[in-house]
Amino acid sequence: MEDDNRNPECIVIGGGPAGSTVSTILSDLGHHVMLLEKSKFPRHHIGESLMPQTFWTFKRLGMIEKMHKAGFTPKESVQFVGASGKDSQPYYFTDRDPNEWSVTWQVKRDKFDKLMLENTREHGVDVREGTQVKQVLFQGKKAVGVRTVIDGKETDVFAKVIIDATGVNALLSKQLGIREGEPGLKNAAIYAYWKGAHRDPGRNAGATLVIYTPDKQGWFWSIPLEDDVTSIGIVGKPQFLITGRGDDLMAILDEEIARTPGIKRRVENAERISHAYVTSDFTYRARRIAGDGWVLCGDAFGFLDPIYSSGVLLALKMGELTADTVHEALEAGDFSGERLGRHGTKIARGMQLIRQLVYAFYQPNFSFGAFNKAYPQFHDQVVRLLIGDVFDRDDFDEVFKHVSETAVLPEPIVLEGSHAA
Repeated sequence: MEDDNRNPECIVIGGGPAGSTVSTILSDLGHHVMLLEKSKFPRHHIGESLMPQTFWTFKRLGMIEKMHKAGFTPKESVQFVGASGKDSQPYYFTDRDPNEWSVTWQVKRDKFDKLMLENTREHGVDVREGTQVKQVLFQGKKAVGVRTVIDGKETDVFAKVIIDATGVNALLSKQLGIREGEPGLKNAAIYAYWKGAHRDPGRNAGATLVIYTPDKQGWFWSIPLEDDVTSIGIVGKPQFLITGRGDDLMAILDEEIARTPGIKRRVENAERISHAYVTSDFTYRARRIAGDGWVLCGDAFGFLDPIYSSGVLLALKMGELTADTVHEALEAGDFSGERLGRHGTKIARGMQLIRQLVYAFYQPNFSFGAFNKAYPQFHDQVVRLLIGDVFDRDDFDEVFKHVSETAVLPEPIVLEGSHAA
């Protein structure tokens, strides 16, 4: 990059929510940050439903007013629909805490991610779209830079800290061989978009719906976006959803809609406006979150199953925590893995709480409706889990003690060089 006057202090690889967040905050803290993104925004991405706790990171980024002006669908609730098609009582976030931060948004990710990246530029980050990073460069065990490819030409750029925010591509964890899947959550998803799908009136109009198939082998999401467009997808084990069913993804999706009352009645008067997309084996995690000169951030570190729409929340929170940790490292002049990974235990603990909730959902003997009836005293904690309030609270032990009576929960997350979460 011949026009650089000096190497940046930090290189962030990837311009999605995690990359935009960590870059913006580091720039606000006075650091020279270069963000390298291989695509040119806008670009398609799944993961459209936000959790209310994203509000606090948006506020720090200066994004609240922009989110209100963007025309995204307000989201005030989540609702589960049983295998028979019967709707549960919605979980209204504002019933617990009737404030601005209890209402979030359903977002078209192409528009949302572009808005975030534009905000990053406005905060002084050197954003380079259309720039592929081929690999992270090391001197011994320390990351020192990246090899980029622009118009077929390779160029090396160096920095004190390399932050991998490449999402599911997970550039650095694959390069280092530290990425692992999670066999207990090995699922696939097929999804498409409809116009004119049914929405409930009033406060539940923007709800994320979770709809079981009749045999509970899979579940649908229904996410209402702006312009009367609804994102609808089905999630299930690959052997149920894909194996032996041919290559026509739309036919599979249509077949599952036709046999699932809770979604069938919502799309019977709607028009499909896209082809079908597929994604699979999307739950994974790196064994480490940082090393000498490098940090993993957002989906580049790990991603959980989409059932509770935690992806963007985890990306934003990891971006925020990573930025603060890297800032402290830059101020101290200490770029060891121990220093750069100090936030790892907190991230693992928050992810573990949501992960336990995910495992419970997939247990055949567990039902949140039944749990709420049996333990009404935990209703507030369940709602706080659903809004993503998992990073600064430690009062969920009793909840999961009783959840474990009917659901097998996963072992704690243990990061190399860290403690159990």
